[in-house]
Amino acid sequence: MEHLVAIDPEVETTPELEEALRRAVQAALEAEGVDVPCAVEVCLTDDENIHQTNWDMRGVDAPTDVLSFPMFELRPGEKPLAEWADPDTDQVLLGDMMISLERARAQAEEYGHSLEREVCYLAVHSVLHLLGYDHLDEGPMKQQMREREEAILGALGVTREKEETP
Repeated sequence: MEHLVAIDPEVETTPELEEALRRAVQAALEAEGVDVPCAVEVCLTDDENIHQTNWDMRGVDAPTDVLSFPMFELRPGEKPLAEWADPDTDQVLLGDMMISLERARAQAEEYGHSLEREVCYLAVHSVLHLLGYDHLDEGPMKQQMREREEAILGALGVTREKEETP
């Protein structure tokens, strides 16, 4: 199933990073069994802009790595329906995500892996939010989301390049 991943870069990026991001979104939708054509809009930005959006939308006065704005209130495992599609495009607008490349670079360095891996992780994480997953608790919901993220990234071949040190 081909989904539309529209990328709006507000900051400098590369075609390779954008292609990796598209692959990650596609892989997450495929892994979750989304069988209707969907559109996901991705804004690549910096800490200042994501901080302002975080404040405006959530009342949180801090930058973050990724924000997700789902169009539907789905539960994990629930899929968008064909009748939700825009009649002009025949695609379901699943939602939007905003990724701070500035924050992603810092986290990639902190965790010892590539910017591509970090951006792919954030994209998969956000798609799962668009599909109803959450991690508000530190228990089963968070564990379920982490397991899905790692399974999707593993299937994509996007792994941590460096061993974690204890």
